[in-house]
Amino acid sequence: MRVVLDTGVLVRANAKSRGPARELLMAILDGPHELVISAFLLEETARVLRYPRLLARHGLSEPEIEDHLDFLRRISELVDVAVGKPVVVSDPDDDPVLYTAVDGHANVLCTLDRDFFQPGVIAFCRGRHIAVMTDVELLRLLVPKRSAEP
Repeated sequence: MRVVLDTGVLVRANAKSRGPARELLMAILDGPHELVISAFLLEETARVLRYPRLLARHGLSEPEIEDHLDFLRRISELVDVAVGKPVVVSDPDDDPVLYTAVDGHANVLCTLDRDFFQPGVIAFCRGRHIAVMTDVELLRLLVPKRSAEP
């Protein structure tokens, strides 16, 4: 399975995290799955990890942020993205994430961003055989025993 994790998931999947996003990233690496990423996602992840409130939450130093980005580069397939017609009308800044999934031939776009769950975006993705899922939904799909846990 080819998977695109959006910025929010990539941020929460850093090495100091212990939640579902980090578990998901490890499940992708452990299985026969491929993580697909773009320069846009890497740049946005770097920018968001440097927000003061996220620095306080995750406690990442600048070298740890760079290590996370280097790790993502090493484990992912980097795709060039050509943003086409706007699709995410509620937040056009999300279109590069969507087109990462399209140009990367992803099967899943994993996000918690409500903009990606709008009917028009879901229809666009369905037409390209891309499922839009949350990190918990995808984790349950990749690690079925987890769905039996409370």
